Amino acid sequence: MTPALQRRTLLLATAAWPFGVEAAPRPDHAAWTALLRRHVRLLRGGQASQVDYAGMARDRQPLRQYLAQLNSVTPTEFAGWPAAERMALLINAYNAFTVELVLGRYPQLDSIKDLGHVLQSPWRKRWIPLLGQTLSLDDIEHERLRPVFNDARIHFAVNCASIGCPMLREEAYVAERLAAQLEEQQQRFLSDRTRNRVADGALQVSKLFDWYAADFKPEPAAWLARHAALLANPGAEQAQVAARQLPLRFLAYDWRLNDVRSDTL
Repeated sequence: MTPALQRRTLLLATAAWPFGVEAAPRPDHAAWTALLRRHVRLLRGGQASQVDYAGMARDRQPLRQYLAQLNSVTPTEFAGWPAAERMALLINAYNAFTVELVLGRYPQLDSIKDLGHVLQSPWRKRWIPLLGQTLSLDDIEHERLRPVFNDARIHFAVNCASIGCPMLREEAYVAERLAAQLEEQQQRFLSDRTRNRVADGALQVSKLFDWYAADFKPEPAAWLARHAALLANPGAEQAQVAARQLPLRFLAYDWRLNDVRSDTL
């Protein structure tokens, strides 16, 4: 090949290159935000939320289109993303697939636990097409979120469709605002006196702090003491929590569906 022909071949290859390897569009989390804006009802100033599952059922086609977008991401593409973008996708996937799971039997269920059976919880069933595999909700949370990102605030972002669970946020998580969104979720949950409070001479907190004690470092009592301003009323209560002077009690978890039909939230 002559030098002139080599240069011409290189120019043609360079011109064609962007079109040959262009990456697939990334999931549009705005579609998930649109669904959440329509069907999530905030309570108590944003400390809790209810989901209009009947409305979600009417919008099931847009929900499934969004889930298909998530499924279109390849493992190679995902691995090349910044950490915040990977984390946002996984949290959104957990929450959106949980809604889809509930809709599979809604309205004939009172709790997400009704979707499991003696040998398998609904969180362990592998049915979610994501990142080239078939995953369970537990796979997303306990294999791809918690051990990889090592951020306790994940517990306040993933929603298990239950009254006792931290609220389903009214918008999708996005990489550029992820830190602020996670911080707000933590503040909302800790300041919710139905889930965390000083009462009967004890610091009564969500069972989450017992189940996932290892994530609240160095251990839950010390972690909670650092957040006394959110957990307790100003003055003596906050001082007692901060000084770890109160015994720690874990509240029973309310597994009833976080549906707008419920008047208990």
